[in-house]
Amino acid sequence: MPYLRIAWELRQDIDQGRLEPGDQLPTQAALVRRFDVSRATVQRALEELRREGWIDSQQGRGSYVLDRSAAHSAPEAAGVGLTEHIDAAFQATRVTLDSFSLTAETLNSALQEPLHRVRRGELRPDSIAVRLLLPSPDAELALPKSVADEADDRPLRRLRRLTISQAITLQSAVGALADSGHVADVVVDIRTVQVTPLHKLYLLNGTDALFGYYEVVRRAVPLGAQETEIYDVLGLDATLFHYSATADDGKGAAFVHSSQRWFDSLWSTIAKPLTLFE
Repeated sequence: MPYLRIAWELRQDIDQGRLEPGDQLPTQAALVRRFDVSRATVQRALEELRREGWIDSQQGRGSYVLDRSAAHSAPEAAGVGLTEHIDAAFQATRVTLDSFSLTAETLNSALQEPLHRVRRGELRPDSIAVRLLLPSPDAELALPKSVADEADDRPLRRLRRLTISQAITLQSAVGALADSGHVADVVVDIRTVQVTPLHKLYLLNGTDALFGYYEVVRRAVPLGAQETEIYDVLGLDATLFHYSATADDGKGAAFVHSSQRWFDSLWSTIAKPLTLFE
């Protein structure tokens, strides 16, 4: 998927300071020449970056890099920040991260700052192992679903594109730490199961768990040339409850160990490798 590669390289330009907040991105014509692709492919890459909050595109003015630090500094309404706990987990010598969710969008957002700190040399893990468990792209999921027509498969096709896009982004971002020599041993393994996630779970270093429910909402999303009302779940704002295996009351340890067994049971039985490029 060429547009995902272009989006990834432009994220790297922003993340590593070659493009700073307020800077204008090269013109579409310049990007076409740089990546040797069609204008439509460039436009799709820019739309991906705009949707993820990296840039702001305005008709006739071009695309500009947004300041993402302001969004991360805003106080949270509820729950525990995933970034904070991943950052703490990355201070260990051997980092393990297991994730079960509808997509990897929340995890990608939370990983940005810890990965940046590793690249700056502030965090120095010897190894990172990530296991990502997602719904199968070809599964007949209960959600998302068109409000007006349950037979409309466009919401599921939209989710499939998002799932693969976010999986590629995560694999590229974490894998780049090995390519650049910042971490000696990096493994990213992505598998899928034929289930509809109604909760999300993150397991960090076998000692901490963050758990949150997906809330079903009704909203309008662009599908083709028009907006369509769908039943969907939103994960970025989900409340995450934190459990630690070091809690004095023992309940945290019980939840972490039970959650790890549940994750491992799916991973080792019915989970199948995700094919990113089909």
